[in-house]
Amino acid sequence: MLNLILMGLPGAGKGTQAEKINEKYNIPHISTGDMFRSSIKEGTVLGKKAKSYMDQGALVPDEVTIGIVEERLQKEDCKKGFLLDGFPRTIAQAEALQEILTKLDTTLDHVLHVDVPEENLVERLSGRRTCPTCGRTYHLIYNPPVKEGVCDKDGTTLVQRSDDKAEMVKKRLEVNMEQTKPLLDFYKDKGHLITVNGDQEIDNVFQDIVKILG
Repeated sequence: MLNLILMGLPGAGKGTQAEKINEKYNIPHISTGDMFRSSIKEGTVLGKKAKSYMDQGALVPDEVTIGIVEERLQKEDCKKGFLLDGFPRTIAQAEALQEILTKLDTTLDHVLHVDVPEENLVERLSGRRTCPTCGRTYHLIYNPPVKEGVCDKDGTTLVQRSDDKAEMVKKRLEVNMEQTKPLLDFYKDKGHLITVNGDQEIDNVFQDIVKILG
């Protein structure tokens, strides 16, 4: 059994590592968004509550989010473990998760923090370009189009989304860092936190994770 939380700032490559962990260890990758969508689709009491907040553009309150997480962790596919992504976001949620795991007679194994220096994240996120016609995304450094500035598929001029501009990216990262720092400290104190160097090739990051997990 392997119970994990995956943490990392936007652009750190968490999603890619989550897919690889899911494939190798056969544990479900549980993201907050997926949980909400699934509860809403199933029409559960908590799903309906979450939908009512989301429809108003409001934040879903902690007790609803925590309830949805608890329902999800009780499902059959979590018997071998799970990989939580996007939860917990606050100390209150982290404490609630501990209570849920105690109820389920299990514990957390590791909190994997994929760490990339801020300036590299700004480069990763601000280098993104999008085709306004077909929606295909490129990256100036990691995945450039064949012809500079235009989409390979339909020749449309590529654009940079306003939230991908360097100053906006920096602001987003700062907000995220403020939110995650207390959580990282919380899990470090508990002895769960393991920091992985995310500033290397994707496969190397994953090899480091595998060494940790065994």
